[in-house]
This record gives sequence, C-alpha cells and structure tokens, in this order.
Amino acid sequence: MVEFETIESTEVKFGNNNFIEIGLKKAVTEEGENRFISLSRGFFTQDGQKRYKKNFAIPNDSEVLSKIIEALQNLNTGETSAEPEGEIVKEE
Repeated sequence: MVEFETIESTEVKFGNNNFIEIGLKKAVTEEGENRFISLSRGFFTQDGQKRYKKNFAIPNDSEVLSKIIEALQNLNTGETSAEPEGEIVKEE
C-alpha cells in the first residue's frame, strides 16, 4: 500500500475561486519512499473547501526542474502586465 505525505506546499489563487497547489510530496511504501513535485489544480466550494480537479507529478530532480523552470520563463504568453494576477499563499 502506498501512503502519500505532503512535506511542503504553496498555493497560487487566481480567478474567482480557483487555485494551483505546488507541493513537495513523498510516496511511502514498504520498499522505501520517493519524493516528487505535485502540481494540482482545483477550486474552492461556496463553503471554502478545496476541491481538486487535476494533478500532475514531476520528478524531484534538480536538472529536470531547472529545465522546466527555464521553459516556463521562456514562454511568450502575450501578456503585457509585469504584475502576475492571483495571490500566492505558502502552506506548511
């Protein structure tokens, strides 16, 4: 059986009630553990509860993460505003 633990997470809120959660997580089995980065998209219900819609895992490898960060920074989104929309909330 696999158990998942969240080590650290940060939440980026956007739109009326949407968020993206970036988390460092680990999967623990009898054979050992594996750390990974989790990107989850979701929304808040009317009573403030989180509901997750989609999830994507990235290996916790510095070379892979560096390439992903570089690719994201090089994207031309067509945005003219220097200020990002949304609120970033650090969770521990």
